[in-house]
Amino acid sequence: MLTTDFVDGTPNWLDIGAPDIDGARSFYGSLFGWHFESAGPDAGGYGFFQLDGKTVAGGMRCGPEQGPPAWTLYFRTADAAATARAVEQAHGQVLFGPVDVLGQGHMAVLGDRAGVKFGVWQPGRTKGVDVANAPGALCWAELHTPDIAAAAAFYHRVLGLETSGVSFPGGVYTCVNPAGAGEDAMFGGMVPLSRAEDEPYWLPYFGVEDTDAIAAEARRLGGSVTAPAVTVEGVGRIAGLADPYGARFAVIRSERARGADADRQSQ
Repeated sequence: MLTTDFVDGTPNWLDIGAPDIDGARSFYGSLFGWHFESAGPDAGGYGFFQLDGKTVAGGMRCGPEQGPPAWTLYFRTADAAATARAVEQAHGQVLFGPVDVLGQGHMAVLGDRAGVKFGVWQPGRTKGVDVANAPGALCWAELHTPDIAAAAAFYHRVLGLETSGVSFPGGVYTCVNPAGAGEDAMFGGMVPLSRAEDEPYWLPYFGVEDTDAIAAEARRLGGSVTAPAVTVEGVGRIAGLADPYGARFAVIRSERARGADADRQSQ
């Protein structure tokens, strides 16, 4: 389960690069109730999406030279420079950094062997997001990749991530957890790239109270539904979405949340 008790290898930050940060702020504010706060005059336009005063993500304007609009997932590391070197040795790419970020921590933006962009965050004053695994916050992360075995080997080498298979009707899902943390620390998975997807990517999942209502609202706000809502037994109801600029994300109403509602109603 994803928590804010971050250990090396777990997602501890995410941000969005959008061509219009004001438009992104409006979209995600209406969809999830997020409020955008500037990180200050020295941050180059970077800011924080907050929910009830707690930071759930970051964001900034990005031009076309920086790639298409997208969410970037960051993983905790004790040494961003060492992780960047490990990525190069594993035949990945160092796209940016490592750099100190105003004393808050060190970051690097990297690419895996399939070209998937991801980041690492070495905590300083900022450990990571303030909330996870809750409505409106990151609760799962999924790598869509053409070669699961190669991806598992790469992320094990550079981040220590471990994988395990979970059977479900129709196949096996590859789950991911930090090194030595066991199944209770699973925070994501890896799935084969579908024919409809043109390139591999990390997909963040945000928790919601009502998957269908959020999907409908995303469409009303100018976004799109990339994967219609579906119920996965034992997991929850999920949907794939994209914001008005094409940045992909998913939402989930988890079985755990449903069970908590049932417990409250029975009391």
